[in-house]
Amino acid sequence: MDHGLVALAQQGDQRAFESLTLTHHTRLFRVAYGILRDRYLAEDATQRAFLDIWRYIRRLRDPAKFDGWSYRLLVHACYAEANRAKPRSRDVEVLSEDVASPIDEYRSVVERDELERAFRRLSLDHRAVIVLRHLLGMTPDEVADVLGISREAVYSRLRRALPALRAALEADTRIPSEAPTRQEVAP
Repeated sequence: MDHGLVALAQQGDQRAFESLTLTHHTRLFRVAYGILRDRYLAEDATQRAFLDIWRYIRRLRDPAKFDGWSYRLLVHACYAEANRAKPRSRDVEVLSEDVASPIDEYRSVVERDELERAFRRLSLDHRAVIVLRHLLGMTPDEVADVLGISREAVYSRLRRALPALRAALEADTRIPSEAPTRQEVAP
């Protein structure tokens, strides 16, 4: 992280901010996509986050804390986009780095689809804590700081989210029972 760029952007340097945007766009977009599970909403949330970063960067006291601060703004933007979005059909979308290997392409696609469907069943709060903790590898204290919650709340959400994710995965993999026979159906 180039703290000098942050300091220049805090002074209103647009070129420094453009460099920050180019450097951090992919990172923030992947987090937004991880939380929202929708490319278009993630793009909107990322744009909203960058607008907020530009608007409030002068308030950032320590340029070394830019990453955590930008995640916090992004998570707030994700919540705003999720609240604003109208329900629509969800198609599983494979990002460029998520392309399956040719060796086991079918199994990989099926597993990703199962995980995607299970992940969408989680609440936004649970998705956010899982993405920050497990995708980004943040410590519980860092997750708490980004989400503006206590460390205990992070652990509580993880304790609820991970079993819910497992249950959703197991529910999708169960074979549906056969239709009842005539003898099993009451008249």
